[in-house]
Amino acid sequence: MAFRIGSDRLTAEVAPLGAELVRLTDAAGRDYLWNGDPAYWSGRAPILFPIVGTLNDDRFRWKGREYCLPRHGFARRREFTVVAHDSDRLLLRLEADRATREVWPFDFALDMAFAVRGAALTMTATVTNRGGEAMPVSFGFHPALRWPLPGARDASGHRLRFERPEPAPVRRLDEDGLLAPSPRSSPIEGDLLRLDESLFIADALILDRIESRALVYEGPGAAPVEIDFRGMPYLGLWSKPGAGFLCVEPWQGHSDPAGFEGALDEKPGMLPIAAGMHHSFGMSIAIGQEKAQSHERTSREAHEMPQEPQS
Repeated sequence: MAFRIGSDRLTAEVAPLGAELVRLTDAAGRDYLWNGDPAYWSGRAPILFPIVGTLNDDRFRWKGREYCLPRHGFARRREFTVVAHDSDRLLLRLEADRATREVWPFDFALDMAFAVRGAALTMTATVTNRGGEAMPVSFGFHPALRWPLPGARDASGHRLRFERPEPAPVRRLDEDGLLAPSPRSSPIEGDLLRLDESLFIADALILDRIESRALVYEGPGAAPVEIDFRGMPYLGLWSKPGAGFLCVEPWQGHSDPAGFEGALDEKPGMLPIAAGMHHSFGMSIAIGQEKAQSHERTSREAHEMPQEPQS
């Protein structure tokens, strides 16, 4: 079962399992999201919480104890509760329970708000710390867009155009999924990354010194896709050679650096949320020439829907 929201120009479908976006179709019925073919990768747009990437030995330390947490955390495998659903907005929630506390010793609520306006979808994650101490968290979006884009002749000629030049080196993962110590020369030429399957033979490209907070994904004959990720300091790009998707992944956080043995709050990229406070992470996807609506406006509207109190 998936919940549908939309406008006369764009329709989004979201599954309660993992609060995962599973379809994103334009007025002509063309789906811009990867179909989840398990021959390559069964995901479509999982959310990454409370960590992004891989922990050293899949473990972290907190307050003298050790916990085991799989790659990208547990939220993508948990059923979310529907808080509110309207024609163009949806709000889902995941709350701490006995199972989450066994692997993540914090009291939290994670709200996932989806809103469609015109040809733009905005996704906003709000993490609330319900506990009595600061809670370090990471969060990531992981949408897989079709490559080639609908309307394009084939996969060649696709590119990403960043809002600013991106000269900084990029990072790669080692064989254990940890952040390799040596940066690599960037394949980005000025503000352009020409997409080719060879970029992803060594897994994801990780931009941990990115200047841009928006980009355009485009291909010959296809409507451009504008992606905005204000407030997200890192970006992952990933595909599998032979598969028909490109993941554009705004992150707060990333895998442990190779050899990292510090406590959770020392892990690079973790964001501390004070007791009783909350923090929001957002991204938007707009199809065509229409600029994506601001996160502040669309996320505020989604959260203004009637809803149960968080505490």
